[in-house]
Amino acid sequence: MSSNQSSPTLYVTQGSGNSFKPMLVASQLNKPCNVRYVDVLAGDSRKPAFLSINPLGQLPYLVLPDGVGLGESNAIAWYLAEGSHLIPESALARAQAIRWMNYEQTMLEANISPVRFFTHIVPDLQSEHEDMIPVWRERGNQGLKVLDNYLESNDFVTDHGYSIADIAVYGYTHLANEGGFELDDFKHVSAWISRIQQQDGYTPIEKLLTGEHLKAAA
Repeated sequence: MSSNQSSPTLYVTQGSGNSFKPMLVASQLNKPCNVRYVDVLAGDSRKPAFLSINPLGQLPYLVLPDGVGLGESNAIAWYLAEGSHLIPESALARAQAIRWMNYEQTMLEANISPVRFFTHIVPDLQSEHEDMIPVWRERGNQGLKVLDNYLESNDFVTDHGYSIADIAVYGYTHLANEGGFELDDFKHVSAWISRIQQQDGYTPIEKLLTGEHLKAAA
């Protein structure tokens, strides 16, 4: 993932499934990016230095060489994948991609991420969210069940084969165990996760998205 002044700058944070998505796209496509690490746990995303770049303080965030910024992990991943084999070609497959990328944000990431965050990343804050954690976990399991049913008869989430939509859905789904979800209960999802990890150029989150890696890439 070499970089130069004509490459976009990608701001990410360690251990984040959302940051992992565009990082994996850039890695698999050997897409040049200037990677910058923002330590969310240290509060760096709420400090003036980053808020001057993205006033919403959200990560990941992409800044193009002309200064135009782009937020939202799935949008960034799609932008980086444009023109590659990761973008579905047919109208149906592109619609399927949009369907599953929307589903990921509303049913998977929206429930898996907060449970993982408050039980695994910052467990000291778990007691402040005791009422919501079982709600998130139930909704997340419902979301995983729908995905599992679909993957029973589909190798990937679109008719295109492995695509940007798989990367988007994979981002937090493959981290669900860290939030106490039992992925072994969803055998088709588990098989799909294995297929994703067998794709050319795949790099796991613990190698691709760590403070040490990003400091080396900066």
